[in-house]
Amino acid sequence: MPEKPKIGLYWCASCGGCEESVVDLAEDILSVVAAVDIVLWPVAMDFKKSDVEAMPDQSIVASMINGAIRTSEQEEMARLIRAKSKYIIAYGSCAHLGGIPSLANQFQREQILKYVYEDSPTVTNEAKIRPQVQFKDNGSTVTLPEFHSMVRALDQVIDVDYYLPGCPPTPKLLKEAIDALLAGKLPEKGSVLAPDIALCEECQRKDTKPIDYKFTEFKRPHWTEIDPEKCLLAQGLMCLGSATRGGCGAQCILGNMPCSGCFGPTSNVKDHGAKILSAFASHVDAKDEKDIDKILATLPDPVGTFYRYGLASSLLRRKVG
Repeated sequence: MPEKPKIGLYWCASCGGCEESVVDLAEDILSVVAAVDIVLWPVAMDFKKSDVEAMPDQSIVASMINGAIRTSEQEEMARLIRAKSKYIIAYGSCAHLGGIPSLANQFQREQILKYVYEDSPTVTNEAKIRPQVQFKDNGSTVTLPEFHSMVRALDQVIDVDYYLPGCPPTPKLLKEAIDALLAGKLPEKGSVLAPDIALCEECQRKDTKPIDYKFTEFKRPHWTEIDPEKCLLAQGLMCLGSATRGGCGAQCILGNMPCSGCFGPTSNVKDHGAKILSAFASHVDAKDEKDIDKILATLPDPVGTFYRYGLASSLLRRKVG
């Protein structure tokens, strides 16, 4: 019997939803498991770093790494898995673009550590003790991963062959990616394995999208009763579908919630957040500076809105100073 292709999965800085999405394949997971040999999946099976180190280089056909890179351990494992894998797929928004973890790039490393271990209202730490990278006691040494100064997308650390977008990727796209891999029909290196169209193109409400719409305020979903049949932009809601890649089936919009941009930009957009910002700014219904400021004041978190999933991979990347 011919040897099955070896597949690896690994979890870096993310919420774990991408790991759960593999199980969302439902009955399709049976055909996947039958066709491949999963040789690395620490969240589901018992694997040690030494097991990976013992594998021959490029013996894993493809590894799907989800999560951004924040710690020394994540970087070390990403580099190790890169050496052992023929293909690396950045799986999900955090690996693809930096994801929500990269919003921490708005703050300096010291700010984060000080708040978490000293200033947080739920912390009592009068001695201001923090975890150390290395601690020695009675002749024994304990080590912890180092907390890096910034969050990086996967391709800012290692060479990435393909990207599977989403928070998390949909079972349909995951199944299509695995099928293409097994059939040897992968596209050009560097491709995002999702349709290169704006989400508006597959939105069920696209026929109600006005040619020109104006924002007199940016409404938040819990502020208003949302019409389930009408374009969300026409209702004054910040739906990012016009500047975001399609392929998710517009699931958030089916749930009567605006697109938050987790699939990232299409291939002709250099900076996703800047594209979204430009699109919304051009529809602000005001000319006077005072009126413009009043409308913009209804947007409480510009970075979290426009760069929710992609600050690490944007032109801004991080706060300096």
